[in-house]
Amino acid sequence: MHLPDLDIAKKREKSENVYIDLKEDYHKVFQNKKYYIRTYGCQMNVHDSEAIKSYLEALGFVNTENIEEANLVVLNTCAIRENARDKVVGFLGKCKYLKKNRDDFKIVIAGCMSEQPDVIEDIMKNHKYVDLVIGTHNIHELPKLLMQEYQKQTIEVYSNSDEVIEGMNYKRDSKYTAWVNIMYGCDKFCTYCIVPYTRGRERSRKLESIVEEVKTLKENGYKEVTLLGQNVNAYGKDIGETFSHLLECVAKTNIERIRFVTSHPWNFTDEMIDIIAKYDNIMPYIHLPLQSGSNNILKRMNRRYTKEEYIALFNKMKEKIPNVAITTDIIVGFPNETKEDFEETLDVVRTCKFDGAYTFIFSKREGTPAARMEDKISLEEKEERLKELNTLVNKYSNESNQKLLNKVVEVLILGVSDKDKTKVYGYTDTMKLVNVTSDEDIIGKIVKVRITSAKSFSLDGEYVKEEVSA
Repeated sequence: MHLPDLDIAKKREKSENVYIDLKEDYHKVFQNKKYYIRTYGCQMNVHDSEAIKSYLEALGFVNTENIEEANLVVLNTCAIRENARDKVVGFLGKCKYLKKNRDDFKIVIAGCMSEQPDVIEDIMKNHKYVDLVIGTHNIHELPKLLMQEYQKQTIEVYSNSDEVIEGMNYKRDSKYTAWVNIMYGCDKFCTYCIVPYTRGRERSRKLESIVEEVKTLKENGYKEVTLLGQNVNAYGKDIGETFSHLLECVAKTNIERIRFVTSHPWNFTDEMIDIIAKYDNIMPYIHLPLQSGSNNILKRMNRRYTKEEYIALFNKMKEKIPNVAITTDIIVGFPNETKEDFEETLDVVRTCKFDGAYTFIFSKREGTPAARMEDKISLEEKEERLKELNTLVNKYSNESNQKLLNKVVEVLILGVSDKDKTKVYGYTDTMKLVNVTSDEDIIGKIVKVRITSAKSFSLDGEYVKEEVSA
């Protein structure tokens, strides 16, 4: 079949709006074809997958959870840690097998791996069965590229663009909570991090576009939005705006719950703290990555703050924001981290008593400065340190949860629990997971729940039949 030229991702006024203009002939090409998507990595990738789903279904594709039924497989990849890349390469083997006897089977690699020259080179050389490589900046071009792809047999690579695309469509995974991208990229260049090289430099969306998106979500029944960025509180530097101003404008939409991730301590201002404390619909939950408690290691990481400055910021948040919960990220085993360096990290954990922490062993990423640093610490030593750190983190997480025992808290109920189908689950304002004994009719509502049991990673509760909001 001859396919006419496609002009799907049209740009208006320097990419201020992207829309899909699907002609009937194009829709027939993909009608009832099935797609399978697998997402690796962070919240940004999850949100990107929502955009990919929207574009595919607008073309006529139908989602399937069974890869063997799929005509199109999209791997939305992560490049933060080596094991994430290994998982993608391993899964590609299955895709290659499925494609052997399927002329209509297409493979697309998207996400952060697609922005790495060494990965692209490897795909072109060793994975020639891949049909399309599309970077994080080019998702809006996916429909056009797919139409073109069905006319050729060579691998096409589309990556590295610094545009800010407004008006993108998403097939959101939830009817009640939504990600809202406010910026892209990062300028911090932490020595262990590949993000500035895969996501590019910091680029902010227009404040008006963000606020309008939140208003539309509210009108469509969404209860909660999470403002999303690789370094969310650096928003606006490139367009003469500030994150605190944006946060206040979003709060004034009166959507019931507002969250944001991920923050960098170096960009967290007093004004941001004041805005969070001022508005009840900005949730008292902050994810504030520490990464290390050693000033020596923080300097080598290029984190731009000291242990003392981090603790001072932490204490200011605790003082000014009522009932705030603070979680963090911590890396152990950074190149040549000494026992003394590690003890300083433990000291910060003991001081802050975080509500929770995501902890990792340092993973070398080619192309970053840390990958070239000499490292004499054995894997066994790193694993022992991680174990010790997790024991301490879990202790304080449990203590934090125990404080809620027998108390009544507000929970946004999101669905039926995977582990116990007789219960529903949701999250408190402080982002604590609660499994609730109740019928499913409270899903999508913010309700009061009495906490009956508290563990390190979750809470159990009973629905108190006094509805907070419908």
